Amino acid sequence: MAHSLPLKHLFCTTILAFLALALLSKAELDAHYYDHSCPQLEKIIKDTVVNASKHDPKVPARILRMFFHDCFIRGCDASVLLDSTPTNKAEKDGPPNISVRSFYVIDQAKAKLEKECPHIVSCADILAIAARDVVALSGGPSWDVLKGRKDGRVSKASDTRNLPAPTSNMSQLIQSFASRGLDIKDLVTLSGGHTLGFSHCSSFEARLRNFSLLHDVDPSLDSEFAQDLKKKCPEKAFRGHNAGHFMDSTASVFDNDYYKRLLAGRGLFISDQAIVGDYRTRRIVEAFAKDQTLFFNQFVASMLKLGNVGVSQDGEVRRDCKVVN
Repeated sequence: MAHSLPLKHLFCTTILAFLALALLSKAELDAHYYDHSCPQLEKIIKDTVVNASKHDPKVPARILRMFFHDCFIRGCDASVLLDSTPTNKAEKDGPPNISVRSFYVIDQAKAKLEKECPHIVSCADILAIAARDVVALSGGPSWDVLKGRKDGRVSKASDTRNLPAPTSNMSQLIQSFASRGLDIKDLVTLSGGHTLGFSHCSSFEARLRNFSLLHDVDPSLDSEFAQDLKKKCPEKAFRGHNAGHFMDSTASVFDNDYYKRLLAGRGLFISDQAIVGDYRTRRIVEAFAKDQTLFFNQFVASMLKLGNVGVSQDGEVRRDCKVVN
């Protein structure tokens, strides 16, 4: 009879194997890519992110979400940063991205880098580094970002329909992640990014009223939490434009509270509930809820993996992240 390794050992083995694979299979990406051409790169980006976050505490969650949304459409090519034109509606103006904000942070970092090392650093790499920085700034792990991405020239709002939605079920989530080369473990891990930030009522109100023929409120929601959400999200005619709820009870801190809340029936989205309600993923949720270090280690591995999605040399280095050269 084969002996199964403890879950923690399996995660560690997976992380080591992935890191080795990433370095071999993505030779065009290198943690030291700019060491000679722009040695001040990391400091300039970090200083920009830290300064912006001091003035607006929403910046970390927004930058992390921006990176996810970029990589899930056409790969990590900064296409989410492009502005719409008279002849093209860009990704940032697609329905799922209307609430994505703080593009100015990446634009500010790019402007500083263009003065320091003109036409060297891609916007895609700036966003990948900034995503790492906001996680670390919020109390999460840090890692060496692999660099060398090129910026894409195409950005279409219609492509954003392919982003995983807050209402996605497990089958839809698995398919969405698998199409980007990400597995179930990555799905559960990257969902942990929901530990940061705030959600508007529109993303979860379907769980609060007329949920099904049998239940007015989603029965998987903790009843006390459901009542709290109803107060925060009254009928549309009676609520403010910014009504909503924080993603977890420590929404400005990157930690494992998100997973603890899922197990307590206090996840906001249907997609959140899906990963705790499915036998294939609940075991991972339970492990992360018990062991924050385990979550952090796997988050690093999954972010590196996400950062490799769709990486191509068929692109450019934009002088301005909002427009193609």
